[in-house]
Amino acid sequence: MSLLTRLGRKNGRNSQVRIFAAQDEAQEMAEERSYQAVKHRIHQRIIDEMTPAEQVLLSSMNQDPRKVEEVITRYCERVLDMNTAFNVPRGEKARLIADIRDEMLGLGPIEPLLQDDSITEIMVNGPKKVFVERLGKLERTDVQFHDNAHIMNIAERILTPLGRRIDESSPLVDARLEDGSRVNIIIPPLALNGPSITIRKFSKKPLTVDNLIAFGTIDEKMAKFLRACVEARINILVSGGTGSGKTTTLNVISSFIPEEERIVTIEDAAELRLQQEHVVTLESRPANIEGEGQITIRDLVRNALRMRPDRIIVGEVRSGEALDMLQAMNTGHDGSLTTAHANSPRDALSRLETMVLMSGLELPVRAIREQISSAIDLIIQQSRLRDGSRKITHVTEVQHMEGNTITMQDIFRYQQQGYDENGKAIGHYVATGLKPDFMDKFEINDVDLPDDFFAAEPETRRSMF
Repeated sequence: MSLLTRLGRKNGRNSQVRIFAAQDEAQEMAEERSYQAVKHRIHQRIIDEMTPAEQVLLSSMNQDPRKVEEVITRYCERVLDMNTAFNVPRGEKARLIADIRDEMLGLGPIEPLLQDDSITEIMVNGPKKVFVERLGKLERTDVQFHDNAHIMNIAERILTPLGRRIDESSPLVDARLEDGSRVNIIIPPLALNGPSITIRKFSKKPLTVDNLIAFGTIDEKMAKFLRACVEARINILVSGGTGSGKTTTLNVISSFIPEEERIVTIEDAAELRLQQEHVVTLESRPANIEGEGQITIRDLVRNALRMRPDRIIVGEVRSGEALDMLQAMNTGHDGSLTTAHANSPRDALSRLETMVLMSGLELPVRAIREQISSAIDLIIQQSRLRDGSRKITHVTEVQHMEGNTITMQDIFRYQQQGYDENGKAIGHYVATGLKPDFMDKFEINDVDLPDDFFAAEPETRRSMF
């Protein structure tokens, strides 16, 4: 048999395999569309048959899932029995009932994604494209909405309990779910592909420093140093890119604050979950439909100074509130914490400088840099690597001014050596051997570290991740 003949037969078999795979995929898509259509029709029939009093009763039973499931099951079975056009296999009934319960009382198609602890982010890009982040990697799901109106209905269900709104006059909103998960919603005409919902989930159980060590985000020596810095009332800025884990790290290091101190947290959407007893949580407020009543982060920072705080924690500085935060750090509120978007410790200082200029005050650049160098003691730089893992790549001290430049030095850093055959990052944490200049604050606050704590160690002795 000639080579061309064998190749022809092989290509023919491959073509048949591709045809069968395409047919199977088309059949699965058709079955899914049929299932969605049946679910939608049964859902509408149940809503039509329910009296307003029954709908109120069903909502009031939301805390007892078994009773809710019993009621919805009865309605589903009655609708299915009355209409033989709904040909639902016995094995699909449980899924159908669960999906309809989510439609009526939860967040519809994305409710199962919210309950999946392995998922950290949910991204709805229009009705037919729903993506999730799982273990640091993006993947597309088979979850779909009926149409744009269906997404808008879920968006309204998210925002109504929060007293927020979304419409053409206010087409984007930042909010949070009851469990603290962050939600961003943007709709047409700003979103051209249809309404978009992004939900950044937070662990039901707050992460601890031991979790970060286990994940390889930090090592034990760095964790001990950060605990000492918080106890010694060092002003800390956590910087990093979007999704790098800044808020998680801020949550963890804030757990080192002593119980007897009064803490005021300030955020756009309250995400921090501090475990201390004496915590006051403040949240900014957008303007109402008349364009009035807006309360900004900057307003809250100024107000917090009158609330007798021992520590001020600002979830993130984005603009002019950076000036107020720096002034608070410079006027007796030592040990304050905040986050900012930046790609490196040096970039973080440049971003702070830009944000101070956004306050509207025409300050000389040198004066701004002097404020920054005297206020910020330590920068924790966090990054998300290509394999999806989060690492604290630099723990950097902000020192003082030399001429017109703020000097800095790394205390710890992560040295990456590449990726293994599975795509996982290879690297290790090292101490630079440099001792921070703010050790006098450790003495004042009675915080002790061994004399050789900052000595550079052989790489082989450090933890590997």
